[in-house]
Amino acid sequence: MNLGLDGKVALVAAASRGLGRAIATELAAEGATISMCARDAAALERARHDIESKTGRPVLAVTADVSRSDDVVRFVDETLARFGRVDVLVTNAGGPPAGLFEAHDAAAWDNAFRLTLASAVELARRVLPGMKERRWGRIINVTSIAVKQPVDYLILSNSLRAAVTGFARTLATEVAPFGITVNNVLPGYTRTERMEALAAARNKGEGISREAAFADWEKQIPARRLGEPDELAALTAFLASERAAYITAQSVAVDGGWIRALY
Repeated sequence: MNLGLDGKVALVAAASRGLGRAIATELAAEGATISMCARDAAALERARHDIESKTGRPVLAVTADVSRSDDVVRFVDETLARFGRVDVLVTNAGGPPAGLFEAHDAAAWDNAFRLTLASAVELARRVLPGMKERRWGRIINVTSIAVKQPVDYLILSNSLRAAVTGFARTLATEVAPFGITVNNVLPGYTRTERMEALAAARNKGEGISREAAFADWEKQIPARRLGEPDELAALTAFLASERAAYITAQSVAVDGGWIRALY
């Protein structure tokens, strides 16, 4: 299937590892030019080199922390200076700390807000004028299954990712007349570093081992396994494509059947 991404410019946040890196790799494999950011300069450079080597597509790597608005501005500005436009925006960030409500003070909530919600808002704010002018664009937010079925020990993520969903659903209606779609992808329990942090939180809260935590999650999932980052990346690439022009305002889970709701 030709996704029509050849020559498109995709900006992918938090892409040095895990889901972000998988998404950047998949978009590049489909012919997109990539701009990516992360806080860890060394990991980001390794990811840039790996993606360019595998796909042959140009990749711009910008060291930036998306929880800082000035970094977001710099990230987008450097992308526009290098490539002239952004056609596809993938908002993404490392998850807020795991833990029970009492474990998080006011500063933790503020940090989670800036990392999870404010970053998505500011990235969209910076790229939307160009998308509207060209009357084409794709905005895809990486959120979580927690927006449909809250996950224990993730009160910060449950709260702020739900806010991203509300933002995205409202924005989708506003920008649809300009040929811009806005969708969310909801990773389930996926084999990333985030799972180690959640396992540690369960160990502290329930006293169960890492191995027991992973076994419990696999038992909860009808597919009986954790997901792989490239499985979420495949969906993201499709939603970014020409083929997905009539799909907007949706939140699509990649979770092996974990969510039990009907819709």
